[in-house]
Amino acid sequence: MEKLLEILKSVRPDVDFENETALIDDGILDSFDVVSIISELDDAFGVQVRITELDPECFNSVEAIWKLIQELKAKE
Repeated sequence: MEKLLEILKSVRPDVDFENETALIDDGILDSFDVVSIISELDDAFGVQVRITELDPECFNSVEAIWKLIQELKAKE
């Protein structure tokens, strides 16, 4: 989880990822941010987020992103 927070803060250092729970719903992250995060997740965790897995709910909070990573790793 710590590595994920580092990634998120490198993409958007101005966001309080520890406390925010509506990153997509509130428009805090835009599509460019999400693409950047997905690329970093692939590099750091070896997971590929496919188009079918691009549910906005999966990117609303650090916990949701972490859950997505764990689900993708379990599929390997």
